[in-house]
Amino acid sequence: MAGRILVGTSSWADPGFVAEWYPPGLPASERLGFYAERFDVVEVNATWYGLPAPAATQRWVEQTPHGFTFDVKLHRLLTRHAAHPEDLPSDLREGVDLTPRGRIVLDERLERTVVARTLEGLEPLVQAGRLGALLLQLSPSFKPGAHRLEELDGLLELLAPHRVAVELRHRGWLDEERREATLGWYERHGAVWVGVDAPEGSAPTLLPALDAVTRPELAYLRAHGRNAKGWMTGRDVAERFAHHYDDGELRELTGRAERLAEQADQVHLQFNNNRGRDAPEAARRTKELLGQDPGPPVPARDEAAHAGA
Repeated sequence: MAGRILVGTSSWADPGFVAEWYPPGLPASERLGFYAERFDVVEVNATWYGLPAPAATQRWVEQTPHGFTFDVKLHRLLTRHAAHPEDLPSDLREGVDLTPRGRIVLDERLERTVVARTLEGLEPLVQAGRLGALLLQLSPSFKPGAHRLEELDGLLELLAPHRVAVELRHRGWLDEERREATLGWYERHGAVWVGVDAPEGSAPTLLPALDAVTRPELAYLRAHGRNAKGWMTGRDVAERFAHHYDDGELRELTGRAERLAEQADQVHLQFNNNRGRDAPEAARRTKELLGQDPGPPVPARDEAAHAGA
């Protein structure tokens, strides 16, 4: 029996959503509920910028139906991106070591503290059975030669038994001589491989479309769009990931998800082509192609504006 495919987007509060997808005048407090009427899963992007608070995650539970799933991005400090003291809660800033450029030095003590605070903040999701995966979206600077995957072993142990989906962002990990060892590391540690849909190219940050199931409970696929120029020269997220998926491209993605579902209990397909309505429209059309109910229609912006006039 094939696994269940959940389709969603990377964030429900992206500025493009607010500007172009939600009905005009919809209060911010109602956006998650509006989203959850149409999708079964979402990636939480805000937790990359700041640690989650239990009060906030409890509200997420209350605003969504039973069975709705949250995949949560781990904080930028854990993903090996540059972080500064202001990226942490005020009570965690004192005593942290800094580089000459003012960036936080991640040591074992601080890593344990940040993980503990993260899991504390996510406890309402855990108790409600709403936590899907913790997404560790690594920095492109985490590359072979400069780093080893084994550097993440301690972090995965701290996050156990939760499912951790690890997204590599340097294609060097998938060179012919490293690919088998890379996937072997995932399998040994029960990490979830994150497959991507991205522009084709040889740039280090453009990974090939490799799908794999390294933890039978879950397979993960992120659709970043196919805008090669935007990927390389975009000045912000909207420019970098701007892409409108056509039906042919979406059928390719549904095929990938369906093949993963033959091996995994569940597949999460998340659209990260963040420009205006592109991501939610791609996700809704994908649900239709999969034979799933896309939920209530979303009024066109002019219709919604007229209704609210």
